[in-house]
Amino acid sequence: MALGIGYEAQGCYLARALEVVGERWTLLILRDFFFGVRHFSDLLAHLDVSRAVLTDRLETLVDAGVVVRRKEGRTVEYELTAAGEDLWPTVYSLIRWAERHLEADFPGRVFAHATCGTDIEESGLCPRCGVVPTVRDLDARPRPGINPRRRDDPVAIALRERHRMLSPLP
Repeated sequence: MALGIGYEAQGCYLARALEVVGERWTLLILRDFFFGVRHFSDLLAHLDVSRAVLTDRLETLVDAGVVVRRKEGRTVEYELTAAGEDLWPTVYSLIRWAERHLEADFPGRVFAHATCGTDIEESGLCPRCGVVPTVRDLDARPRPGINPRRRDDPVAIALRERHRMLSPLP
């Protein structure tokens, strides 16, 4: 039996979601949007993805209403929509799952409730306030430690400092 190329025949919402976010690179593109990346060139440099693949994934996200594409003068910016922001718990859960189950030789990230400055728990809960902050109310910072995979593209350099999620990187 030939392997299908899509999930159209599946009567399942997970299959429908995978049509939008299930292709290779898409979740990493979303991760970068959550970290504040807005420009195609920054995504291209930070992800080491081909221009054609990045273009295709961005078109899929725009068509699905996950990302909007805006022309700002001579540059184009991408920004998550409310539907895109709703993907944060999924991305966060995958990050935490990998920390628990996959070995890595690099430090991860710490996410803190920006309102009170308290690091959130693995569940996403702020133990001080008793709420699960939205991605808009989170700060991110690298965990202490040496990263042997340290990169020097503009996004990687900006991500070495604490910053508010979704805020455009400098």
